[in-house]
Amino acid sequence: MKNATYLLIGSAILIALLHNAAPVPLHYPNSSRVDVTDNYHGMIVSDPYRWLEDDNSTQTKAWVEKQNAFTNGYLRRIPFRRKIEKRLTELWDYPSYGTPFKKGNRVYFYKNDGLQDQSVLYVLDDTDSEPKVFLDPNKFSGDGTVSLGGTYFSNDNSYMGYAIQSAGSDWREFYILNIETGELLEDHLEWLKFSGMSWSGAGFYYNAFPRPLPGEEMSGSNKNSKVLYHRLGTKQEDDELIFFDPKTPHISPYPATTDDGRFLILYRSKGTYGQSLAVKDLSIPDADFIQIVDDYDSEISIIDNVGDLLFAITDRNSPHRKVVSIDINDPNESSWKTIVTETDRVLSGANIVGGKIFTHYMVDVVSEWSIYDLNGNRIRDVDLPGAGISSGFGGRNDQMVTWYSFQSLIRPPTIYQYNIESGISKIYQESMAKFDSDLFVLKQELYTSRDGTKVPIFIAHKKGLQIDGERPTLLYAYGGFNIPVRPYFNKTLSILLENDGVYALSNLRGGGEYGEEWHKAGMLNNKQNVFDDFIAGAEYLIGRGYTSSEKLAIRGGSNGGLLIGAVLNQRPELFRVAFPEVGVMDMLRYEQFTIGWAWAVEYGSVKEEDHFNNLYQYSPLHNIGQGVNYPSVLIYTADHDDRVVPAHSFKYAAQLQNSQEGDSPILIRIGISAGHGAGKPTKKRIEEYAEKWAFMFYEMGLDI
Repeated sequence: MKNATYLLIGSAILIALLHNAAPVPLHYPNSSRVDVTDNYHGMIVSDPYRWLEDDNSTQTKAWVEKQNAFTNGYLRRIPFRRKIEKRLTELWDYPSYGTPFKKGNRVYFYKNDGLQDQSVLYVLDDTDSEPKVFLDPNKFSGDGTVSLGGTYFSNDNSYMGYAIQSAGSDWREFYILNIETGELLEDHLEWLKFSGMSWSGAGFYYNAFPRPLPGEEMSGSNKNSKVLYHRLGTKQEDDELIFFDPKTPHISPYPATTDDGRFLILYRSKGTYGQSLAVKDLSIPDADFIQIVDDYDSEISIIDNVGDLLFAITDRNSPHRKVVSIDINDPNESSWKTIVTETDRVLSGANIVGGKIFTHYMVDVVSEWSIYDLNGNRIRDVDLPGAGISSGFGGRNDQMVTWYSFQSLIRPPTIYQYNIESGISKIYQESMAKFDSDLFVLKQELYTSRDGTKVPIFIAHKKGLQIDGERPTLLYAYGGFNIPVRPYFNKTLSILLENDGVYALSNLRGGGEYGEEWHKAGMLNNKQNVFDDFIAGAEYLIGRGYTSSEKLAIRGGSNGGLLIGAVLNQRPELFRVAFPEVGVMDMLRYEQFTIGWAWAVEYGSVKEEDHFNNLYQYSPLHNIGQGVNYPSVLIYTADHDDRVVPAHSFKYAAQLQNSQEGDSPILIRIGISAGHGAGKPTKKRIEEYAEKWAFMFYEMGLDI
């Protein structure tokens, strides 16, 4: 046994030395090229890997198997990968809790014992009772790949609808539970996507795309959405059609109802930003929809109603957002009453709980909460535990207790209970995370982008860490769709921080950190600002002595995967390792698949020549340079990603492998029975993070 141990140690040292001193030439699986071209406004663009868009073909499936096998073979070289996986398992193995919420007289919360693949929904019948399992998603499947997609309680809290999603796909199924008896009703709805259940009366409203054709389930375009009503005890095919406009297949409707079930709210959207608004009073028989907003130039969302008044949060003529009330009897915009005025703080959310309006603000990305009465008089600010990220304060108008969580990159989530009348918070559930916050520091700094814009960046590392320009560093960002990237706690970062590394999170333009102006500064023809911001962030980390180009890794997913692909083409020498994950890589064909057409409001459409010219200029797939020395790249996608279809990453990997001039590996990992990220079982997440951290350290020539 002792000799075997020595042999393993010696082999690991030898492998590491060989990797650092004499890279082995890589012979990638063959990716055949075909003669396919497209004409865009007079420009002929080749697409030699078009065949990889057919995820059902024998040829594509064989390519996937060979690429995964190649990646497996390379990662087996890393002697400390299993060590990282073991440490991640230890870090994961503690009970974690979600923020409680109240429905009727019961309190619900999610809990994961530690290594459970899916979190379990528990219920408290009253404050003194023991928690009971209400719904265990781990029983949905044997391998943990079927997850809970959402829960939806009826207005009288007699029923709970829930959605399930399989293998990470956005497609979902609906089921209904009788809350009192625990009985599962026969109602079962299938082939739904991007829909919840909006209850009113003896059923609920939902939206649905047509059932996909065989073979197109994962890649076919999602259009012609309808709003329907399902009455309990009936079959899906008998559901009542509420709204459908066949003349506008790419304008999607989706319904919502107020908590009392009185008002049906109909939103319509051309894409990921901007929506119209119509409302129907369900208490009036055969009432028509009242059109309140008929354009798609702003965001507006109904919070709830109080009698005839609808309260809404909107950025309409207010890029930092405000809260308004709309009298259903006089809904013209000129008659709206501003309840919470726009300020220099970005209003990111609002709830009506206990007769009060709870407003969440982002101030330089961190959270602040202020409470107003229904007339807009400011009552108080919530006294949070410090600078960090807080979420919660949900509930109904008639409850006087609510809950919220508080966390940061180096502070695991703590759950607090909040008394609405007194304004006093108390700890409800402390975190049991295996992380000592006192050992680490989190800083927020500003750096200057190419055009002089100041961009915030969060930086975390050990206290007293030697800043010598050689710290292994991971820079993460997103930069798009008005989505703010915030410094949430992430247990997997312990691997980096424990090993004297640095984690940085940059708040690029295109996100929602500073309101709609910040978003617009990074969308459409301004998209290059996002890449400039990211590159400037990397240069800042190097210039400040945190790291060097040989010790800098970058990571982003979805729109962030596009970001990583773009900056790799523009500045390949600046980075040592890159993780473009589930990325939008083919900017000329993204509109062809699933819900991609909805992103045109963010990116622009190739149908318009000026947008085509802009997209072609930065598209990751189309700007890969021949004979370029790219850094080490581990691409990630998944076979059930029906949001950003895997063809994006397939074609990108094939082209990058074909073009790589240097010795650094270009690998792709195609997750099996996985999707865009949501609902992934714990064991898969641990395995994937172990691979990524191992790859990063190994390619930097480090041992841990």
